[in-house]
Amino acid sequence: MALLRIKRPEALKEHSPEDLGRLLGLDRAPEVKTLRRKLARLARIGGATHFGRLLAERRVAARGAALGFLYVDGHVRVYHGQRDIPKAHVARMRIALPATTDYWMSDARGEPLFVVTAEANAGLVATLPKILDEVRRLVGERRVTVVFDRGGWSPALFATLVASGFDILTYRKGRFRRLPRRLFSSQTALLDGRTVSYQLADQGIRLLGGTLRLRQVTRLTEHGGHQTPIVTSRRDLPAIEVAHRMFERWRQENFFKYLREEYALDALIDYAVEPDDATREVPNPKWAEVDTKLRAARERVAEITRHIGSEAALRELGVAKSRRALLDRHVRRELGAAVAESMKLKRRRAAIPRRIPVGERTEGEVVKLATERKHLSNLLKMVAYQIESDLVRAVAPNYRRPDDEGRTLVQAALASAADITVAADKRELRLLLAPMSSAHRTRAIAALCQQLTGAGAVFPGTRLRLVYAIADRPDRTT
Repeated sequence: MALLRIKRPEALKEHSPEDLGRLLGLDRAPEVKTLRRKLARLARIGGATHFGRLLAERRVAARGAALGFLYVDGHVRVYHGQRDIPKAHVARMRIALPATTDYWMSDARGEPLFVVTAEANAGLVATLPKILDEVRRLVGERRVTVVFDRGGWSPALFATLVASGFDILTYRKGRFRRLPRRLFSSQTALLDGRTVSYQLADQGIRLLGGTLRLRQVTRLTEHGGHQTPIVTSRRDLPAIEVAHRMFERWRQENFFKYLREEYALDALIDYAVEPDDATREVPNPKWAEVDTKLRAARERVAEITRHIGSEAALRELGVAKSRRALLDRHVRRELGAAVAESMKLKRRRAAIPRRIPVGERTEGEVVKLATERKHLSNLLKMVAYQIESDLVRAVAPNYRRPDDEGRTLVQAALASAADITVAADKRELRLLLAPMSSAHRTRAIAALCQQLTGAGAVFPGTRLRLVYAIADRPDRTT
């Protein structure tokens, strides 16, 4: 369904069960209610995590060379139901909404390796150790570099990861000292088949009171003079490769965008919920309410202070009586009231716990969205995307613009009409695809068919060898 862009179970109604059944070796494809029942049965088994691990092991065995750099990023799936579930910040919408967060691990090419659903929207700092435990099981003792964004910034975590045999590569978070332009130099290199050029400065830094030594590569933009500091434990790489590997995170962003649009990654498979830990701590809304009022009161104090002058304000608070005559009585009363209100709110906020158990905030049972069925769906879509990527790489030598149009070509070929027949000797299952929209596209798919036939695959559950071909385009006359 994913490869055919049938994005939701309900969309099965729009396709012929007999035609889809032929692809599956059945008399007819399952109906919506049958598919949902089977997904529910698989979810009850609870094997999605184990299934994902087996898929990742197979991928590592096939493409171990691409695992020198592993990219980790979170994807937030917004929930629009009626249940009270934890919120997460949705960066593309710039707002906090009820949601769950999935963390995806991808290889150096941006191809997905596995996915982990965070516990109650735990941040990357809390989830990353769990992810890297899985990575260690997959890759063994080999040293890999983990690339992530500022959400994973934690010097204490960096020290733990480096001691565990991982290297880190991330953007620096928080304030940093801007570097003078004289420290930057222009660097150019051919990386991953294309020429890249940056203005870079390279220096060592110390964190955790000087106990953690890392390397900082800072990029200076040509226009505007913006500086982007990148922190890593890799000292063996040229500075330009450090910057290039960090900026390659755009591959994951493109992956999320593509899966949202083409595979309905954010679609909920069901609205089922399961019990959550009622003792899990969450932000206290009462503390947040008082904190908002306190910030408003402090802003009011600052506004009055700017109006009458900082020196006059200090004197008005009792430093010198002679200065009071220069101030308007109304302004003095207003300033005193604002300061008193600010102090009152500060004491009130101090008496309120900042975090409380979620059970104290939620009326009724504490629940979270069920993850098993969605996790299984994510894994199946991941496999479909990997299949599509492998086909794009296979067709690339025979197609002019594989990077720009390769996926569109493969998608069109997968969805095209075809004749499926069994050979007279009962040894082959022959698939003759309809010609593509143009001659050069048809030639590219013809070359792909030859590769697939040469693989010698058999149709599942039979001994029939798959033989692929594409029909020639008929000559057109004007």
